[in-house]
Amino acid sequence: MSAQLPTRERAAWQTIDSGQLLLIASAGLVVVVAVTQVAAVGLEQTEVAVIFGALIALGELFRMVMPGNREVAPIASAGGIGYALLVGIGPEGAPPDAPLGVVPAVHSPLQVVAVTAVGTLVGSLPHVAVGRAPRPDAMARRLFTVATVALCFRPLLSLRLDWQVLLTMMGVVVVASCFFDVVVAALIRAEAVRARFGIAMRDEIRAKLALCAATGATAMLIAVATTVMGPAALLVFTAPILVTQFAFRRYAGVRATYLQTVRALSRVTEVGGYVETGHSRRVSRLSVAMGRELGMSEEELLELEYAALMHDIGQLSLGDPIPGGATVLASPAEQRRIAELGAEVIKQTGVLDRVAAIVHLSSHPYRTGHGEAPGDDPAAAGRPLPPPLASRIIKVANAYDDLVGDSADRDRGAAVLERLRLDSAAEYDPTVVEALRRVVDRRPRL
Repeated sequence: MSAQLPTRERAAWQTIDSGQLLLIASAGLVVVVAVTQVAAVGLEQTEVAVIFGALIALGELFRMVMPGNREVAPIASAGGIGYALLVGIGPEGAPPDAPLGVVPAVHSPLQVVAVTAVGTLVGSLPHVAVGRAPRPDAMARRLFTVATVALCFRPLLSLRLDWQVLLTMMGVVVVASCFFDVVVAALIRAEAVRARFGIAMRDEIRAKLALCAATGATAMLIAVATTVMGPAALLVFTAPILVTQFAFRRYAGVRATYLQTVRALSRVTEVGGYVETGHSRRVSRLSVAMGRELGMSEEELLELEYAALMHDIGQLSLGDPIPGGATVLASPAEQRRIAELGAEVIKQTGVLDRVAAIVHLSSHPYRTGHGEAPGDDPAAAGRPLPPPLASRIIKVANAYDDLVGDSADRDRGAAVLERLRLDSAAEYDPTVVEALRRVVDRRPRL
């Protein structure tokens, strides 16, 4: 038993890439420095620090997972950034010479980091207790975002700037920290899923723009309201981000339900014996990997995954199943009939029309296409219109898995790739076949 332990530990560490390890290690170093400094000089304005730490812990307790497996904690982030932006604590008891007529918030940037780290840890303990450990890289990014705001904004308070200038600087710092978080997330995602950085950056902006705007605006509101009204303002002005979080959670739940439903539908052909067990799942994984290789966006990859999972559902209409479910061995007319019937089934959902179109055209050859190009462009007029990229990807992935299946024989896979390459003159897109070769070549490392 003990001899197997190191192997398991190595396997777990292999799921974290070098970028994530660097981020986690850097965050750990910053936390150690911050906690050490606070322990040495003491905690400034303890009551306020405890209140904000409790808010951060509560936010971590209610963290959620967004589409794309993005772990976020909007309330915790808003609380941490709000504490970093805090100018003062209410007007009561302020000395006559106090700036802005309030009790100044004198905590240091390192105290912000320490309070955020402790609150994050405390809020994560219930999740750990029930086996839902947080993602270390996501926690590290949230910590760095708060640290960026604290290090950039808190030194400005010594300049005794006017409120208008302070509010402007708050906005600038919050936007900069959001941009920093998106860039780091895109770098990690690009390395983790082998996507182009530009594509990963675009996906992160689309996924996080609304939530980042809500979090930043709430953090500024918390900082200003606490300065004017005191800590009691936290109870009132945390409500908007809480409502926003519930809305995002519902959206993420709908997306997850769609995917679960599609996966369940894709297994009907396997249970009925029309295709080999695991065929739809393997085609889906190959297709998504090839789509990333070819620079598809996250939204396009989701549609591609749906279509790849259900590309064979039209086989349910066959009186006699194709041997082994290998549609690549069927006649072109039979392949088109299966794709058309499958597309009709998918259309019945009422929400997956684009997925249905991808499945419908996944049986069409690359060269002859599915009709003629419009006559707007004289150079292209009359030429065959190729199927969309997603359809071409599914066609190649399906043919490869039909001929290879779950075999790990590299010679067999190389022979099938060569066959697809030879057929790419008419049947398969050469660019997609080349993407498949790159995906298959690195599969053992993945």
